[in-house]
Amino acid sequence: MATPDSDSLLAEQLLRFTRRVHRIQKRHIEQCGLGITPAQSRLLRTLAHWSSPPRMADLAERLEVVPRAVTTLVDGLEASGKVRRVPDPTNRRVIRIELTDDGRKALREVRGARRSAAAEILAPLTDEQRGVLGGLLDTLVDGVPERRCI
Repeated sequence: MATPDSDSLLAEQLLRFTRRVHRIQKRHIEQCGLGITPAQSRLLRTLAHWSSPPRMADLAERLEVVPRAVTTLVDGLEASGKVRRVPDPTNRRVIRIELTDDGRKALREVRGARRSAAAEILAPLTDEQRGVLGGLLDTLVDGVPERRCI
């Protein structure tokens, strides 16, 4: 049975691991020479999942950040030509964000950098250990349903 001390140790290990993952991914993205941050790469990846250009509010909701944070990310990506603001075809007051060709190229490079980072991070594990880790991470990501008081 887990004790409070062992749970604290696990929590600390998870935090240290996520920091390590972030550092390694950041290094691999920087090595691409794209001049984008990990947060900008996350926005590019998120944009790619929409079938039509989303509104800034949609991006903020999906990224789980405040709309102002999305504005800053979009400003930087727009300045480098990776995204552009386009008017909504049905409501001229609404602005949507779309990937440019340069943005799609950057996204391909970011995906390659993330694969390289994952290979580096997972290198010490056997295939079996990777399978176990994947199952454990799925459980942690999905979480446990909240307990309801009756």
